Amino acid sequence: QVQLVEFGGGLVQAGGSLRLSCVASRRMSVMGWFRQAPGKERQFVASITWIGGRTTYADSVKDRFTISRDNAKTTLYLQMNSLQLEDTAVYYCAASRGTVVVADTSGYDYWGQGTQVTVSS
Repeated sequence: QVQLVEFGGGLVQAGGSLRLSCVASRRMSVMGWFRQAPGKERQFVASITWIGGRTTYADSVKDRFTISRDNAKTTLYLQMNSLQLEDTAVYYCAASRGTVVVADTSGYDYWGQGTQVTVSS
């Protein structure tokens, strides 16, 4: 079993920045961030391979968000810049037992409790 705990959500004005953190109880080969807005399905945001640091992003966040990891701390990060109203959602950290990056919830086995990000105008 893997425990994931997210930190860093909050309220920010449009155009602002936030950094989310996810502390994992152990390192997993592939980790990612997803988000879920009210009334919508959970959607992929970004993923990273722990070895090699290969990243994948959803088109909607490319060039604004950056996913990274700290090997020593088994901590995953999501730096979010130029935040937009449509970025408002609960953000979830996820980890996969596999080694292939999948941009879908089906590819992940463990989930954090989520952290709310609200972008205001």
